[in-house]
Amino acid sequence: MSLTPELVAELEILALFNLDSSQEGLKIHQTAAPKAIAAAQRLYEKELIDQPDGGYLTSLGRDAAQNIQTVLTILSVQETA
Repeated sequence: MSLTPELVAELEILALFNLDSSQEGLKIHQTAAPKAIAAAQRLYEKELIDQPDGGYLTSLGRDAAQNIQTVLTILSVQETA
């Protein structure tokens, strides 16, 4: 599997969610970048978020967001020599 621009846009949206609170969602406004709007729609169609313009993570979406954020944390750790 390769990281297409569409997949990267979806990962970027999932990385924005605050996992410390299930009461906090996202709103992708109509003035947002077209790639973000389209990514949110795809995440909704994949049942990872509950609204086509953001909303809240579904159970599956929360699992995905946790994994993405963990990977980003691991990859952003700088090695100390």
